[in-house]
Amino acid sequence: MPRKKVVVITGASAGVGRATAIAFAAQGARIGLVARGRDGLKGAVRDVTERGGEALALLADVADPRQVEDTAEKVERKFGLIDVWVNNAMVSVFSPALEMKAEEYQRVTEVTYLGVVYGTLAALRRMKERDRGVIVQVGSALAYRSIPLQSAYCGAKHAIAGFTDSLRCELIHDHSNVHLTMVQMPALNTPQFSWVKSRLPHKPQPVPPIFQPEVAARAILYAAQHHPRELWVGGPTIKAIVGNMLAPGFADSYLGGTGYDSQQTNAPVAPGRKDNLWQPLRGDHGAHGEFDDRAHNHSWELEARIHWPWIVGAGLGLVTALLSASRRKEETLNHRGYEEKLIEGTKDIANENQNRDSSENALQRHG
Repeated sequence: MPRKKVVVITGASAGVGRATAIAFAAQGARIGLVARGRDGLKGAVRDVTERGGEALALLADVADPRQVEDTAEKVERKFGLIDVWVNNAMVSVFSPALEMKAEEYQRVTEVTYLGVVYGTLAALRRMKERDRGVIVQVGSALAYRSIPLQSAYCGAKHAIAGFTDSLRCELIHDHSNVHLTMVQMPALNTPQFSWVKSRLPHKPQPVPPIFQPEVAARAILYAAQHHPRELWVGGPTIKAIVGNMLAPGFADSYLGGTGYDSQQTNAPVAPGRKDNLWQPLRGDHGAHGEFDDRAHNHSWELEARIHWPWIVGAGLGLVTALLSASRRKEETLNHRGYEEKLIEGTKDIANENQNRDSSENALQRHG
């Protein structure tokens, strides 16, 4: 019986982390669930167990490197060697940059960026000496194309991309078989928009079009199994990244005009709204946010990427069939042409013979 895969997921109590834990559990994985919220971790353990996986709840703040290292030790003592480490934990603040406080920038950077660094190094210290393992960075289209009102979060996602690219070069230099991959996500229907700190007059929302967290989980599983250098999830992500490469100035102007309204609903913020920037909120918030009625369950671009060998094979098969049909048609036409020429040649011979016979008969009569 093959050994069950050992996986660590940070930010596992809700949103993308919760959906990813459920997806790995369906494959029978043994999962270390890392998060700050006790209630959410209990719910994640229940979900993992119900779907056939094994779970270890680990209360930790990824902004503390000692806590991150401790989680890695506990997972390996409980389940064995770590195969996959998913860096997913994040916090953010919706606010104009001039209204941000220095400690808020520091906090977002420590969790969203340095938490990835600490998780990556904790995993790599173990994987490198074994010369195997996969580290998945949960990124965003915002790692390439920043938007207004989320300068701290966008800066952290850009930093993750820079750190990951640098480390990947080092692994290549060392001829390491440890794989490092980054998954760039679209807007997702997660609970973060209900608890992220905000100075906006209306409730925050993901910029439409919105996708369900299960789409993100499917992409993470694919990245863990096939470890592409990067995986761009959803059409909006592709448009944002490619568009920014081609016309960044236009993107600046466009987002300056639309980026405020697109990140807010029409509903005003409730008085006394709480956030999770410094402390987790009570309760189990699950994987989904408030936008189920607007969120897509599938990304056709992701499905095309996942199934590209079959798509290419089907395309080649179709081309082969069309060429074969064309060749058969040409052969049929050539054969018909040959038959027609043969019949015409036979008629010509018959006519020549008839004319020769007539000439000979005429000569005999006059002779």
